[in-house]
Amino acid sequence: MPETLPPTDLLLGMGALLLLIGAFAGVLAGLLGVGGGIVLVPAFFYAFATLGYDSPQLMQVCLATSLATIIVTSTRSVLSHNRKGAVQWDILKTWAPGIAVGAILGLLVASSLRTATLQVIFGVLATVVGYYMALGRDDWRLGQEMPKGPLRYVLSPMIGFLSVLMGIGGGSFGVPTMSLYGVPIHRAVATAAGFGVVIAVPSGLGFLLVNIPAEVRPPFTLGAVNLPAFLLVIAMTLLTAPVGAKIAHRMNPKPLKRVFGVFLILVALNMIRTAIYG
Repeated sequence: MPETLPPTDLLLGMGALLLLIGAFAGVLAGLLGVGGGIVLVPAFFYAFATLGYDSPQLMQVCLATSLATIIVTSTRSVLSHNRKGAVQWDILKTWAPGIAVGAILGLLVASSLRTATLQVIFGVLATVVGYYMALGRDDWRLGQEMPKGPLRYVLSPMIGFLSVLMGIGGGSFGVPTMSLYGVPIHRAVATAAGFGVVIAVPSGLGFLLVNIPAEVRPPFTLGAVNLPAFLLVIAMTLLTAPVGAKIAHRMNPKPLKRVFGVFLILVALNMIRTAIYG
């Protein structure tokens, strides 16, 4: 940690930004059923860069802090879904080992890459996720049951690996995968929360061991995890996610999901532009 802290007004500004980010991520998670990481990573990036902490390691801080929050939110979510009997434990148990292996590989790769490279990776993958959200249909199918054997051994590590490179939980890749193989959407969302725990625990803890130079990291950063961002975002998402869920029950969230898909594509393309042109 730096020997001297930034001015008080900068710390207060950072705190206010993080509270807004957490509130926004929580509402979207409850409203659209998307993981907060898909919002948190670009939000953290722009917030910390604006506050003067842009560096070749900034994306590592953003990914790590997002994954740390997912440990809490996904655990809470999977327990809640399990009380309703919605978690497909047979899928979770058989896919978890491969997802965990992929998450660890993702950690090793992400911790060795610079911000610009990670921005491009996030941008490309988020564009794919955005297109699926904007244009995907519920009746698309690749099969009638979840893959077994060699295909599962390929897909499960891929979900963990790509998720860590984006700093997200299991929803963005896990839900489409299960939906395309005939798992009902409410069960896919519930089981993907379990994927999120399997992804975030090893990678989030691993990022605590990543060394970020003191002169470029935001204040109160442990390893690559920024503790104020972690605590403030968790507090806000726990408060605002139920609000988003209540709104979702009163209206059809599908049109909003498509709009958010377009918004995500624009954010992703801007991340790529920033990485290439600065």
